Amino acid sequence: MAQPIEDYAVIGDLQTAALVGRDGSIDWLCLPRFDSGACFAALLGDRDNGHWTLAPAPDEGTENTTSTDGTDGTDDGDGEPARCARRSYLPDTLILETVWETATGSVRMYDFMPQRDRTPDVMRIVEGVTGHVSMRSVLRLRFDYGHVVPWMRRCDGHRVAVAGPDSVWLRSVPEVHTYGQDFSTRSEFTVAAGERVAFVLTWHPSHESQPDLVDPYEALEHSREDWREWAAKCTYQGPYREAVMRSLITLKGLTYAPTGGIVAAPTTSLPEELGGVRNWDYRYCWLRDATLALSALVRTGYIEEAGAWRDWLLRAVAGDPADLQIMYGLGGERRLPETELQWLTGYAGSAPVRIGNAAVHQLQLDIYGEVIDSLSLARSFGLRNKPTAWSLQNAFLEFLESRWREPDEGLWEVRGPRRHFVHSKVMAWVAADRAVRTMERDPSLPGDPDRWRAMRDEVHREVCEKGFDAERNTFTQSYGSTELDAATLLIPRVGFLPPHDPRVVGTVGAVREELCEDGLLRRYSTDGTSVDGLPGTEAPFLVCSFWLADALYLIGRTEEATALFERLLSLRNDVGLLAEEYDVHRGRQLGNFPQAFSHIGLVGTALALSGRATAD
Repeated sequence: MAQPIEDYAVIGDLQTAALVGRDGSIDWLCLPRFDSGACFAALLGDRDNGHWTLAPAPDEGTENTTSTDGTDGTDDGDGEPARCARRSYLPDTLILETVWETATGSVRMYDFMPQRDRTPDVMRIVEGVTGHVSMRSVLRLRFDYGHVVPWMRRCDGHRVAVAGPDSVWLRSVPEVHTYGQDFSTRSEFTVAAGERVAFVLTWHPSHESQPDLVDPYEALEHSREDWREWAAKCTYQGPYREAVMRSLITLKGLTYAPTGGIVAAPTTSLPEELGGVRNWDYRYCWLRDATLALSALVRTGYIEEAGAWRDWLLRAVAGDPADLQIMYGLGGERRLPETELQWLTGYAGSAPVRIGNAAVHQLQLDIYGEVIDSLSLARSFGLRNKPTAWSLQNAFLEFLESRWREPDEGLWEVRGPRRHFVHSKVMAWVAADRAVRTMERDPSLPGDPDRWRAMRDEVHREVCEKGFDAERNTFTQSYGSTELDAATLLIPRVGFLPPHDPRVVGTVGAVREELCEDGLLRRYSTDGTSVDGLPGTEAPFLVCSFWLADALYLIGRTEEATALFERLLSLRNDVGLLAEEYDVHRGRQLGNFPQAFSHIGLVGTALALSGRATAD
């Protein structure tokens, strides 16, 4: 059984990522890309679905313990699982440092994935600190999401696992003895103070010869230098720098370097409700998430990332604006068919486990506004313009001009009937507004600003007429609805209305009163009248809680905004990471992890509280 979501840390090489638990087990890893099949899938099943545990050897005389989920703490019959004393990332890096203390001594372990030249490597270095510690490695590879047991062989000091197109090569430096047992590769060794042992796991196409050898100790130093050089570019120097930097590093870690695409999360099917069915695959590039990530990056000095994402966008959406998808594959792939993996029981029994995402076919009109807004923002921060980028924005506007009056599925990707979602209309206004502003700043750009001004004014009038409940003094989720939506908190942030407009203040108050749960904000109501067409419920959505802090700040309630923000910071796990949601009753994180949306919200609120506006 997988550990609590907050017990995991993430490591990655800007092309894929792994989740490492507090017990030293890597329970999730897709190779060679974020969206490839997992070779470690214990996160969504059990240890027979693949994991790699490296930790002090368990006490053979101690009975198995029970985890916080009420299941056996180990599936291997190996005695009591060890728990680390403490862990953290090396400052300004994505290198995880874990310290283990035992009765005989202590060790320090570094888990990381160096940015690759060609093939992905997972490196685990054990370093003796005091005394001596008996260590154990248990590697259980299962390709195709825990389904395929590979053929194992020895080759030139490696253990090699092969199944279909995949091969994984394991070696140690210095070499330690390995043996096979229970369809796993194991080793036991002792590390004394001052000694080091490194393991390197390398994925390689099975039809190719042995991969190049990489020195793990040199790779550790190079990775540290690479990350710190990147972190040094950050322009944010406010009071929350540590939290902001960790979130920016996390967002960078969710970037697929070859194309510039940014995934929403490196995982699939971590549930929004334990035991429920709200389990989705987030290992793709949502235009909305990526554009908001771009905003966080560009506002903190990372213009290069903005340029890479802009170029990815231009490639991915090339063609008819009517064919724009809400998400794409890492390279801009369009087909992301949704499938259920029946052999996986799901995290904490939360089935089904899904790969692919059927929401790719939805109409979500807000993404046109978000894309245009982010391109306008990047331009204002110095990103060199490309004529094709402006042509794309004009094409989007022409499409929106003819379609913004239609209902859609909205930013929450409801699987119920389409509606006239207020947020979608507001973002159509944003699209027209940013185009007008851009052309006012640069009259040489081709286009018809009067046309977009007219569209902007019409959208504004309609939203204020049909999307506002005058009796309750609040904007609603959709036209004619009594339901509220946390997304309406973005109205002052995008400039649709000024923060102190009575309609904005009323909306903040109503949303806070009706959607808050123990001070944190749900996206919308998920009772029997929910619009999303799904059974069950969900916990408060972390990015919405950051939006509430933003809105409170904008309407002048700075102390309340700061208090909420600092509470949200306290919900991060011990290494500063956030999932999608937070269960206030169980006191634990839920949903895919780490979640780009949550870390984007953190950066945005920190910037706002530091006096750096979040609207263009």
